[in-house]
Amino acid sequence: MNPLDLVRTAIGNSFRSKLRTGLTVVAIFIGAFTLTITSAIGTGISNYINAQVASIGAADVLSITKTTDASATATSGPAKYDPTQATVNGGPPGVSIKPITASDLTVIKATPGLSNVNPITRVTPTFIEYANNGKYVITVNPAATLTKADLAAGAQLSENSTQNEVMLPTSYLSNLGFANAQAAVGQTVTIGINDYQGVAHEVTATVVGVQNETLLGTGVGLNQNLTTELSTLQSVGRPAGLPLGYPLATARIAADSTPAQIDTIKKDLADQGFTASTVADQIGSFETVINGIIGVLNAFAVIALIAAGFGIINTLLMSVQERTREIGLMKAMGMSGGKVYALFSMEAVFIGFLGSAIGALVAIVLGTVVSSALSNTVLSGLPGLHVMQFAPASIVIIILVVMLIAFLAGTLPARRAARQNPIDALRYE
Repeated sequence: MNPLDLVRTAIGNSFRSKLRTGLTVVAIFIGAFTLTITSAIGTGISNYINAQVASIGAADVLSITKTTDASATATSGPAKYDPTQATVNGGPPGVSIKPITASDLTVIKATPGLSNVNPITRVTPTFIEYANNGKYVITVNPAATLTKADLAAGAQLSENSTQNEVMLPTSYLSNLGFANAQAAVGQTVTIGINDYQGVAHEVTATVVGVQNETLLGTGVGLNQNLTTELSTLQSVGRPAGLPLGYPLATARIAADSTPAQIDTIKKDLADQGFTASTVADQIGSFETVINGIIGVLNAFAVIALIAAGFGIINTLLMSVQERTREIGLMKAMGMSGGKVYALFSMEAVFIGFLGSAIGALVAIVLGTVVSSALSNTVLSGLPGLHVMQFAPASIVIIILVVMLIAFLAGTLPARRAARQNPIDALRYE
């Protein structure tokens, strides 16, 4: 009996007892269905988290702030006022943020392992307006030029452009009077800002892109040219002797830096009075929770598959018992024990394939419908989030894993069949 005949015979034998095989396939179906759904949820949420990561900073960027004075506690009261301390650009004297000064930037730049150290300029516009449709409060993302936005339309901000550019979140479109994201691209908006003495100024800028809203609410993005112009207007009337500071600075680290090297850089900065964090530090705990939940769901799916494995063992043991004389006849006619073993193993693998393939197919169809419905209803406020995304590689791996479990479950019955004595088997009643 050649391999093709073995496969054909195994498939035919699997359906001898349709009810028993069907119940085993259902058990495998449940496990494969659950694994496929949880894998899709993990893929969908991971992709969304990656989009959120891109919206708050690149993976090779450190956000650096001045370490807060620990002397100001609930029990000891506020720290002593220092009139010579620099204030954050755009904020009045006495702000709670401990700013980074020009001398601090020099210290940070001297830290080994860092490059492209730049301060983040804070500007606080008062309103944004489009085509006299009314003025609306504006929130600015100060690090927009360092991020890669999850675009709904248009293009990314150009860091080196000499034109004023803005990137709007999707949540701003309706109030400003835009029909959709594409309609906003290329339009001119007006941004208002007050100087240090409260005098109002207005600046125009072009909308180059629209960004999907993120979990972190990044606000409106401004390119460097627009930020510089707003900062200049904001500083009009500022006392000449008042030191200037920045809320934070950013620095790039080598993309191939190891965790140990990054920890060394952070420690060096901490020793000099700075606190540094990466994107992974900022959202790492969130990803850990998500991965934990997915892991628990996958554990339940594996338990279902283990239970299905016992179903396969039971199905094939019954099949071996019912076909004892048939096995004896096959061996008496010259079929080797190895081929008998292969025949029953193939039956187990086929049952595993059938259950896992049906489970994965149903999961894909049902999951796609449910994910689409959620995106258009409950999760419509989170553009770009697709709860379930089915990766072909993951589905193939799930099917192969289930087939492996089925093969292992069929090992005991297959060995029992292969070790049958043909004479005793032919005498079996």
